Amino acid sequence: MSAPLIPVLEIFGPTVQGEGMVIGQKTMFVRTAGCDYRCSWCDSAFTWDGSAKESIRRLTAEQILTELREVGDDRFAHVTLSGGNPALLPQLAELVKLLHAQGLAVAVETQGSRWQNWLAEVEQVTLSPKPPSSGMETDWAALDDIVGKLKHRPDPFAVSLKVVVFDDLDLAYAKQVHQRYPEIAMYLQVGNPDVKRMDIPEHASDLLHRYEALIDKVIATPDLNQVRVLPQLHALVWGNKRGV
Repeated sequence: MSAPLIPVLEIFGPTVQGEGMVIGQKTMFVRTAGCDYRCSWCDSAFTWDGSAKESIRRLTAEQILTELREVGDDRFAHVTLSGGNPALLPQLAELVKLLHAQGLAVAVETQGSRWQNWLAEVEQVTLSPKPPSSGMETDWAALDDIVGKLKHRPDPFAVSLKVVVFDDLDLAYAKQVHQRYPEIAMYLQVGNPDVKRMDIPEHASDLLHRYEALIDKVIATPDLNQVRVLPQLHALVWGNKRGV
């Protein structure tokens, strides 16, 4: 029986995670192709819009590990599964198992629309349901199910929620998510309104102003006393550059 193949668009790093509960974590990235969402402001639309279809490689878990070592050598102990939506791919179970056998920790971010059994084996799961500005609608039943399956995992496993906020409707949505799952750590992240501009200093300045405005709104909101407010760290450092 042949090994299952994983559609991969990018393998890069080491770099630092720019988002969510593991922000600042030194990590390698494995970016998979395919997504069940079409967010209006997606900064990785090439994973699903067909523009990078010629770059998709179908690799085994062993081939991915080999490339991680070729690119990252011995300079990493953590791997992030990214997309698109990695939770579309049951075959990632093989990669998670192999990475763990190498003593590597694994993190993943998904919108919480699909369940795969391997999610229960990943050390850090970020569930990032999409707010109104994305143009997507949340499947609350699916998200309820996934949160229920993950929230009772023992340490060192962790699960968190992250909502990207562009406007007041998004902030109201974030409050709804937080109220629905008060026992889960909640992160709010300021949105990046232009995922193509490359004037890094000016872009960073604009993002910091948006970040400050979001902080002010959270500070003024009693329903958000337990949340953490984050910038998009990689956008501040590298702008919209890919592969960092």
